[in-house]
Amino acid sequence: MSEPFLIESNNYSRFSFSRQGRALTAAITSDHPVNGVDGPMHDELARVFTDLQRDSDSDIIILTGKGRAFCAGGDFDWFDEQISDPRKFRDIGWDAKRIVSSILEMEKPILCRLNGAAAGLGATIALLCDMIIADETAKIGDPHVKVGLVAGDGGALIWPQLIGYARAKELLMTGDLLSAKEAQALGLINYAVPAAELDSKVSELVSKLQANPRWAVRWTKTVANIPLRALAAQMMDAAIGWESVSNYMEDRREAVDAFREKRAPKMTGD
Repeated sequence: MSEPFLIESNNYSRFSFSRQGRALTAAITSDHPVNGVDGPMHDELARVFTDLQRDSDSDIIILTGKGRAFCAGGDFDWFDEQISDPRKFRDIGWDAKRIVSSILEMEKPILCRLNGAAAGLGATIALLCDMIIADETAKIGDPHVKVGLVAGDGGALIWPQLIGYARAKELLMTGDLLSAKEAQALGLINYAVPAAELDSKVSELVSKLQANPRWAVRWTKTVANIPLRALAAQMMDAAIGWESVSNYMEDRREAVDAFREKRAPKMTGD
């Protein structure tokens, strides 16, 4: 029998953890105002789900964000580093794939408590969870294209599976954001509720899961995720590869500069 393992906040700089019985809440906790993804957070995302699976004292994971956002995508200072030195983008490729695969490989149910905006990789992480319960004022979308990138870190994988290819391609190629209510109507998320009811709805679903036999729940999830895991294995090498290539484009730099300067981008097609 393996030694007990407990995930601890002091091993992470971008996550904090709390427990209520055998439900463990993992909160994205960053100095960034909207929990933007930087290098340290990306590193931790690549290992946190493995550690959550290994945690001995939990059966259910609640994933949320601290503050006013869940995770609003990549940090623009980090983008500038990757544009100036594309090797920094290349070097995160393995971890980018591991983020997706480790979420899909988890046996424990993951409930996303979507407390605020989720964009880009933040949206991917939310949508790869097993149930998504959102504050009705939250926004969700994958605007990779708006900053000159291919939606390669899991968006092109999960969005079509949830809402079909026609709507998914429209949203991925326009980069438009949805309100939580719109996302619920499309079947992208499970629930959009008033902020005051968010915790009670999450607790209700936790209680329903805990009322069922642990291993039946875990392995039902595991079986349901088999097609997604197979699809990820087929897609993610190419997806990360094309996203890496797009980081070299001149329009990538212009898109980021225009976003920073709050102006319309002047695209050249290069």
